[in-house]
Amino acid sequence: MTSSSVKLLIGLQIFLCFSSVFAKEIILPSDHLHQVDDCTRCHSTGIDISKIVQDKSCLTCHDQKTLDNFVAKLASGDFSIRHQTKNPHHTAGADINAAAFYDETKFGEDHNPMITIPAGKFVMGTNNRLSDEGPQHEVTLPAYQIDKFEVTNLQYKKFINATKRKSPSHFRNRTYPRGKVDHPVVYVNWNDAKDYCEWAGKRLPTDQEWEKAARGTDGRTYPWGDEFDIAKANMPLRWESFGRKFGDTLPIGSFPSGVSPFGLHDMTGNVWEWTESWYYAYPNVEVKSENYGERYKTLKGGSWFDCSFYKCGISAPVFNRAFFGKKTKNDTFGFRCAKDI
Repeated sequence: MTSSSVKLLIGLQIFLCFSSVFAKEIILPSDHLHQVDDCTRCHSTGIDISKIVQDKSCLTCHDQKTLDNFVAKLASGDFSIRHQTKNPHHTAGADINAAAFYDETKFGEDHNPMITIPAGKFVMGTNNRLSDEGPQHEVTLPAYQIDKFEVTNLQYKKFINATKRKSPSHFRNRTYPRGKVDHPVVYVNWNDAKDYCEWAGKRLPTDQEWEKAARGTDGRTYPWGDEFDIAKANMPLRWESFGRKFGDTLPIGSFPSGVSPFGLHDMTGNVWEWTESWYYAYPNVEVKSENYGERYKTLKGGSWFDCSFYKCGISAPVFNRAFFGKKTKNDTFGFRCAKDI
């Protein structure tokens, strides 16, 4: 084994040792890369980390940019790599119910405050993951406004009372579940979201507007940066770290450290958010799909729960998108509104 190989192996073991500290709180993939003792068993004559991290399972929790940076740091002799997933128990633990479920609103029943997104360019999509998320391309948008928070149960209740609209299926006697006054409203389809926004004097954001508001102009992977962190959003892995197979929605604004560059909350996790946009292919897409076109609407942001395809927080990156028919509704779909300036 060469001296450079030894250094790379030591660096990898340092990284994985930090990972093992959090093993009881973070469920890591059951692959050889996360088993420190197995490294020397398989790589006694040399190690090429760049090939190891090409395993597709790595992309379950890490984006390609993060993996490339990791390899580059080790190759340069930088072993000061720390595990980036922080212990989330300081925000939940034994007090999770008190923090997540209460009856007195902190945000009120009126329309959400809005944030102005300045005109200009931003980078949309990615070249490193799912085929429908790319190719990465530059988009120029005029200035617009978008809600700082997702629409809550209480705010939606005011809407259905004013319009005599049918209440969502999780409401009882035309009111939301006890303790969920400030949770994002769910069981709303695309038409419900569109009608609320119009009633509020607003509209649904396009997928481009949504992604710029979530991502900013530096091409980051998550609203807070490029490192995956379960302490910054209501995601499946966060609930798993508490030993819970299933999670739930949380009050809007529960993760101030996870806000976007423009100050929007919950742009990753909590609930998927309906957009105005049809599920079209991006310019110059290489992989065609029969699902593209004016058949499905695009949702953005991921949620507290990921279906069988979206495991381990894969929906957390801001460039991720889902597509469903306009009449679809469930306990993971919500929305926020936008407005022209």
